[in-house]
Amino acid sequence: MSLGAADRAAGGSLALDAFALADRLKLFNFTRRDEGYLWVLRAVELRRASHRPRLHVDDVADALAELAATHREMPGNLNLRYMLDELVDDHVLAPSDDASRAGSLALYRRRHTTYQFTELGYRAYTAVEDVLSTRLDEVSLSRLVFADVLADFRALIEANLAGDGEEVYRKLSRLDSVVADMTRRAARFYLMLDDLARGTDSSPETFLRYKDALLAHMADFASDLARYAPRLAETVHRVEESGVEVMLARAAEADERVLASPQARHDDWRRRWQGLRDWFRASPVQPSDADQLQAATVSAIGGVVGLLRQVLEGRRGGVSRQAQLRHLARWVMAAPDDGAAHAIVAAGFNWRSVRHLGGRHDDPELISTRLPWWEAPGVPVNVSMLEHGRRPSPGRPAPLRRGEGAKAMLHRRQAAARARAAAAEAALADSGATGRVLGQDEVAVLLRLLTLALETRTVVSGRLLVAHAGTASLRITLTPSAEGCVVRTEYGRLHLPGVAVAVEAVVPADRRDRLEGSVGEVSSRR
Repeated sequence: MSLGAADRAAGGSLALDAFALADRLKLFNFTRRDEGYLWVLRAVELRRASHRPRLHVDDVADALAELAATHREMPGNLNLRYMLDELVDDHVLAPSDDASRAGSLALYRRRHTTYQFTELGYRAYTAVEDVLSTRLDEVSLSRLVFADVLADFRALIEANLAGDGEEVYRKLSRLDSVVADMTRRAARFYLMLDDLARGTDSSPETFLRYKDALLAHMADFASDLARYAPRLAETVHRVEESGVEVMLARAAEADERVLASPQARHDDWRRRWQGLRDWFRASPVQPSDADQLQAATVSAIGGVVGLLRQVLEGRRGGVSRQAQLRHLARWVMAAPDDGAAHAIVAAGFNWRSVRHLGGRHDDPELISTRLPWWEAPGVPVNVSMLEHGRRPSPGRPAPLRRGEGAKAMLHRRQAAARARAAAAEAALADSGATGRVLGQDEVAVLLRLLTLALETRTVVSGRLLVAHAGTASLRITLTPSAEGCVVRTEYGRLHLPGVAVAVEAVVPADRRDRLEGSVGEVSSRR
């Protein structure tokens, strides 16, 4: 589609409001009903093609009978009056009363209605028929139109210089439709190539059957486009020299769209001419559409050749190269580490060293890098490499180094840390956390206990309860207090507002039982 046609199509559809858009889409309601509605419209089109636009129900029935004689798949027993009225409600057909055939009042009351296509209804019907009748395998690049386009541009120059407005209108209309058709066919052709590239794994025979015709067709189109493109660009330049504004004014004056204002017709033809100009002449900021189509065609030829190579490789190995690379990529991405990924890639692409020439000098710095290989001293090669093509066995693996000294050092550090923590806990249990200066180990133990106690605090009725936490030998209690408390350390003071801290030792269960027994025995003796 040319630039002007694309602007008109986009602007017309986007300018519709919600109600107008609903009315337009209502035209396609017959596609959602049974197949009989489409056959009724085909019958109306059959009579319309023979210059009978207004039809009675009997005329539609006769046309359906003619279609049934050649198309056995057409459904029978159609309720024509109801179906025609439904199509009238969808604005596909327009009704009109024909009182000339009513010979009596009774016949007049039977509503001898005639039906004909509305303008939008006919466009909807033809759009559906175009979709149904289109064959996806009938696509091609229109290379034979370049000579006609060049001749039309030259005729346009002569008509503009001669002041023939009607001829200017005819040539511009023809050029706009030809370029739009050429763009549409090119888009369909390259879409077909993309579908063919995606379907080569499932149907390579189809591609191999038509590969020669595809390559020849694209090569001829690229050759003709390269031959005509400079001449077309030069001709467009000559059209501009003949007077573009005068040409557009003449085309707008000869335009037969009576419902459009002169300014609207002039703007429409300006957009069309801009599309034609951009198609054949490059601008300072971007190449012309013809140059882009030429580049796309050359790229498509390379793509078809590469696709042919992939298909042939796939047929030779049973699996296409593309599928193999995809499987290899999945394995590489699923590898546990980089070493495994490199090993998979090396195995897939056979990245190995040259084993029968492998080896290096004992001291590479003694040999200059500028020395050619045929003058460099030889490197001794193992006998197993020469005879069997395999490297010699590395032998038994070396014993594992256990690092007993490092282990002992770590054990000593851990024992010292545990001893310092135990001494700090004992000091806290004996002297408490307040009223004195705490050392570094004591602060670490206290902070650990505070963290545990604060995590276990709960709120009941908006008040904090007493929190407890402890270790095997030490216990901390946080009691709500308005004054709070202050803990002095070697690094400064730690303020704990709202709580009082109490630290005490934890007595083991067996020792507590013995102490309780001793106290009971003393009491009984007393």
